[in-house]
Amino acid sequence: MEEFGTQVVPHIPRLRRYARALTRERTAADDLVQDTLERACNKLHLWRRGSDLRAWLFTIMHNVFINQVRGRKVAADVPLNDEIMELPGHMAQADRLEIRDLDAALARLPDEQREVLLLIALEQMSYQETAKALGIPIGTVMSRLSRARERLRGIMDGAPEVTTLKVIK
Repeated sequence: MEEFGTQVVPHIPRLRRYARALTRERTAADDLVQDTLERACNKLHLWRRGSDLRAWLFTIMHNVFINQVRGRKVAADVPLNDEIMELPGHMAQADRLEIRDLDAALARLPDEQREVLLLIALEQMSYQETAKALGIPIGTVMSRLSRARERLRGIMDGAPEVTTLKVIK
């Protein structure tokens, strides 16, 4: 168990960052990380030595998050209170506004697309690692990522969101 603990510690900052992006609120993110680590400790017997610990932890976090979302009756949209992660040094006002706009645009993405985008772009996971962490086929990862990028570009460019329905005969 002690060996496992020393292997997990380097992954905690990434888990916190991803949890913060998912939950959009610091205390909820901390709770999600704690729940993830607790479940990992309880399910340690299921982890295969030599396998990718990071992917295993992110898989657990994803499952815990999904269970929490399903358990809520109403999902509250909690603002980040102008504390957009821990940003280094002094930033120009334009940079702060751009980050705030990006954060708002990410919040408008569907959960499935946001999860894939964050794991690949923010956590720099491969498509295969992302597919394993989320329990979906690699093709689904690629299509969700493509849709997420396209939708994010549109939101950031100020394009109106148009939902088109296909007519099936």
